[in-house]
Amino acid sequence: MNNNIEKLSDMLRKRRLILVSVESCTGGMFAAAITDLPGSSDIFDRGLITYSNAAKQDLLGVTPETLERYGAVSEECANEMVLGAIKNSEANVALAITGIAGPSGGAPEKPVGLVYIATCMRGYEPNVAEYNFYGDRGQVRALACAKAFDLLVQAIDATCSNTDN
Repeated sequence: MNNNIEKLSDMLRKRRLILVSVESCTGGMFAAAITDLPGSSDIFDRGLITYSNAAKQDLLGVTPETLERYGAVSEECANEMVLGAIKNSEANVALAITGIAGPSGGAPEKPVGLVYIATCMRGYEPNVAEYNFYGDRGQVRALACAKAFDLLVQAIDATCSNTDN
């Protein structure tokens, strides 16, 4: 997928961090990529596919109000997803991905390719980023996963850089 998979794995291992992921539009692609690496059980706690709104509510605590007001594909939903992931695991680092992979399901205000990716280090506020990826369903999903690895590397680097000395 990209060079940041192994870099992320090394960073997590070096800092003794554990990762949790929650995915919607990527359907487990992120978790599959990280668990393809040998020794991933040392750095990966769990991965949840919360495709339905009910799963987002039941497993992550996303509120019905958030889903009704902003929708499942929103900054607000991604934020609640990543917070639910960190709260309901023993992980120190969390990732959430929600979006519209297509080919249908888009609208002018939320087009196909719109993806929100949230990262969170335990004890810190989450960061949520919005992306508009182009391509077919497989390409949108692959681009979202690749960007998620990039964002996690950046988040860990920014949060932990002062503790590496």
